[in-house]
Amino acid sequence: MSSDRIFGLVVVMGALAFFAGALQIQTSFLSDPVGPRVFPMLIAASALLCGLVLIAKPDAEPEWPALAAWGNMAIALVVLVSYALLIGPMGFLTSTALAAAGVSYLIEKNARTAALTGLGLSLVLFVIFKYGLGLGLFAFPRAWMG
Repeated sequence: MSSDRIFGLVVVMGALAFFAGALQIQTSFLSDPVGPRVFPMLIAASALLCGLVLIAKPDAEPEWPALAAWGNMAIALVVLVSYALLIGPMGFLTSTALAAAGVSYLIEKNARTAALTGLGLSLVLFVIFKYGLGLGLFAFPRAWMG
């Protein structure tokens, strides 16, 4: 019970720090319609809500994952950090497809399903972010675009 409350407090503190960081983002007069601050603020608000729920309603006796699950979480962390580093040079579609396929493979060890999930997710998210939200994303590396 106390481990959930401690983790909830850590999540709340992290969300507040993330929100404070989002407030520091400089906006120019030529920014996207949504603006660069909105998405990080939504993530911070979601994390804050989750942390407060953990503090208010902790599990009676949380069941910690097995050692193999910790290994999968470490691999997922490496995949997501790599994604953040590669999205600029590789473009949105390629990096998102690889990251989504990697995480999908960790969830269910089926290479075909993971590849299709990565491809589908990258295409759907690109359409939503580029055309629905009007964000300035590059589908592929800028060098390919000329």
